[in-house]
Amino acid sequence: MPRKRPAARALTAIRRWITGAPGTYTWLILLLLTTVFAQELPAQPSASLHVLMDDPLRVLLPGALRIDGGHWLLYAALFTVFHATAEHWLGTLRWLTVAAAAQFLAPFVTAAVLTWAVRHGHAPPYAVHTPGTGPGYALAGVAAVLTYRIPRPWRALYAFAVLVAHAVPLVSGSTFAELGHSTAVLTGLACYPLVRALPRCETRGATAQ
Repeated sequence: MPRKRPAARALTAIRRWITGAPGTYTWLILLLLTTVFAQELPAQPSASLHVLMDDPLRVLLPGALRIDGGHWLLYAALFTVFHATAEHWLGTLRWLTVAAAAQFLAPFVTAAVLTWAVRHGHAPPYAVHTPGTGPGYALAGVAAVLTYRIPRPWRALYAFAVLVAHAVPLVSGSTFAELGHSTAVLTGLACYPLVRALPRCETRGATAQ
């Protein structure tokens, strides 16, 4: 049987990588559609604590499918590096659990802290009406859970890099969204019970449960 040409082998590898992470690339396609048709979509609702408590899905689902600024290619690269790697390793169900936990928990923490800050004069009143953010919280949480895929001693170095990357903007006080990203990282790290039985630096089929 003749050997495949390098281009054919590369295409086969790409196809297997994409089909092995169906959740990641379905999400990317949806993000592409919302980016292309951004002008036709309604504005994102406020992510205030009151709105989140009253109708969380109305805020959280649109937020997970919208990219501020339309940097889809950047997200495509980040999704491929982090989300797809995690989905291959964890399986689609575990990956989605981690991503959803980070994406949905972080806005509640951010909104609660922001509400407290406004009530105590540490933030202007209009800050409580901050619009929902994009899929960055899920990305941060999944990047964090990948810590447990890396063998020692590199695991500690990777975890330190992820924590510093999100802690520095938080400490510098850039935006309240950085609190959400830090919360998402801690959520990802807290998902260790989901991954402790999985192999390190190996991939699993995306349909593994």
